[in-house]
Amino acid sequence: MEFTKLCSPSLKDLFIEQLEHLILSGRLKIGEKLPSERELAEAMQVSRAVVNGGIADLERKGFLIVKPRIGTFVADYRRNGTLDTLIAIMNYNGGKLRKEEIRSILEIRIALDSLAAKLTIERITDEQIHLLYKKTEKIINAGSIEEACNAAFEFQHELALLSGNTLIPLMFHSFKIPVLTLWERFCTLYGIPALYENTYQLWLYIKNHDTDGAIHWIETFLNESIDGERSIYY
Repeated sequence: MEFTKLCSPSLKDLFIEQLEHLILSGRLKIGEKLPSERELAEAMQVSRAVVNGGIADLERKGFLIVKPRIGTFVADYRRNGTLDTLIAIMNYNGGKLRKEEIRSILEIRIALDSLAAKLTIERITDEQIHLLYKKTEKIINAGSIEEACNAAFEFQHELALLSGNTLIPLMFHSFKIPVLTLWERFCTLYGIPALYENTYQLWLYIKNHDTDGAIHWIETFLNESIDGERSIYY
């Protein structure tokens, strides 16, 4: 067994975590003005540099908005947030997502996966079909749910790369953490073989250069997770 180095969070990390929890719990409400940086530093017994850096990160993550010479306010993070906002919400909820967030992620996946499959089928070679097959088999041969989900991600990311569209792999990779979380939930409920079957059937359509079949299958199994018999809502 390998052990990794333990690292304690920095004061800035702790400041960010506390502010995120106050905002996500509703104790700091959207639109509410925060105390000045000096007042926050004194109240939390940290330096102004910690507060300034933490506020900058929280603004980047969509939780705060800084108005020069006016003050710092809690932002409407669900309207104006980023992927970092989503990850922070997941961490606050112990890795759980609300029904609306799960539906949104899966709907985006339908669009991205369908486009990736269409573009890939138009140009894929026999060697690349075999490469996707090997990645499919890694799912069913996985020794754990985590390993199976990572194998499924490898398949989907390779499919995105094979599409030839330079943005699809970047967009898909940016959703890696929430996508893996949803796949882990799916495997916990329905087992690794179900995840394998979804991926293998998609591979078969790709192998047969059946674009309509591939897109229909993507819509079918992802919609099953949205509101069908294999829903993954909490």
